[in-house]
Amino acid sequence: MDYADIQPLINVFNRKLSATDLTFKRYLYEQINWNVRLLGIKGARGVGKTTLLLQHIKENFDNLETVFYVSLDNLWFQNHNVGELVEFLYTHGVNHIYFDEVHKCPNWTTLIKNFYDNYPDLNIVYTGSAMLAIDNSVADLSRRQTLYTLHGLSFREYLEYEGLLVLAPCPLEDLLANHMGMAMEVTSKIKVLKHFEQYLRNGFYPYYKEVGKDYAMRVGEVAQLVIDSDIPSVEESITYVTRQKIKKLLMVIAENVPLEPNINKLCISLESTRDQTLKMLYWLDRAALLCLLNDKAKDYKHLTGPKKIYLNNTNLMNALGNSVSKGTERETFFANQVGAVADLLIPKKGDFMANGKYLFEVGGAQKTFDQIADLPDSYLAIDNVEVGCGNRIPLWLFGCLY
Repeated sequence: MDYADIQPLINVFNRKLSATDLTFKRYLYEQINWNVRLLGIKGARGVGKTTLLLQHIKENFDNLETVFYVSLDNLWFQNHNVGELVEFLYTHGVNHIYFDEVHKCPNWTTLIKNFYDNYPDLNIVYTGSAMLAIDNSVADLSRRQTLYTLHGLSFREYLEYEGLLVLAPCPLEDLLANHMGMAMEVTSKIKVLKHFEQYLRNGFYPYYKEVGKDYAMRVGEVAQLVIDSDIPSVEESITYVTRQKIKKLLMVIAENVPLEPNINKLCISLESTRDQTLKMLYWLDRAALLCLLNDKAKDYKHLTGPKKIYLNNTNLMNALGNSVSKGTERETFFANQVGAVADLLIPKKGDFMANGKYLFEVGGAQKTFDQIADLPDSYLAIDNVEVGCGNRIPLWLFGCLY
């Protein structure tokens, strides 16, 4: 192998790096410890993992001869070997390699482990599907690596991305204690409810700026791609027939959210067994297309029927559902944004329990405490209000957690 062999990969790297904008960085950028030798970033398709890598390279490497970026779904790998590529790069002075779409490479965990063990001063960063289950892999990487998850745009990030307002993320406990001051600061600068409505429709995936009016169609196409490509690349036993059943399951849920599922009815509808139906639900959850909630912590090794099913985010709701209920949209937003920073459960009373302590009811401006009256640490997340009072907190503020 010589430089002529890898020139196509060099060209792609250079083009992507030249087109990378540094003006807006995702929340995770500053949280990552880029100095560890093995670093993984997983997340849903389209949330900005590639941009994150390229921004870091562009901002931190003056000498590009020591760094290399490559996506493992590149057609180049149809007749070339990733191991040979790494050997060539390493022996020619590269000590930082950034692998994108790592799940597209068969036996990728074994390869990454071998690169880590066999090249002691090589720094490896990789991105992969939200489906990745690192701890369960054959070549266990959990002891060697630091792993991060990148979520879609928060409402706070959306405001910054739109050039409207720059806010610092606010931890949940701080938001509950200081929401009035925070809300007054924001509403003194922008008409927040107008932008919140826009975000709920077109603001979760950063590519909304690129595709404009075709955004809803693109969201639907990406969801289909996740089922056709990303899920099978991680769960290799999935057949064409199973993929079609997963698509049907997603659309059944999209038209009936929030679903309090009858697993037996779903099995009949899908012509599937209970075990297979549960597996499909949890695949969609791991792939960040669904949000499954239960009354106890999620356990992917022992699958149980969820108490409630939402689509992952409100943009997916608008792209896949026939009609969007305002109440469901509110709950979906809350589950998506709070679920990114806290453990969410379905409580006996109320809509959501966060971190085993904070109880929430989600609703419109007329919502009362009737359902959770006299319960400790209970709050209302209220839509269509700019500023709250006491334990009544504006719903949009829960988009400022990350």
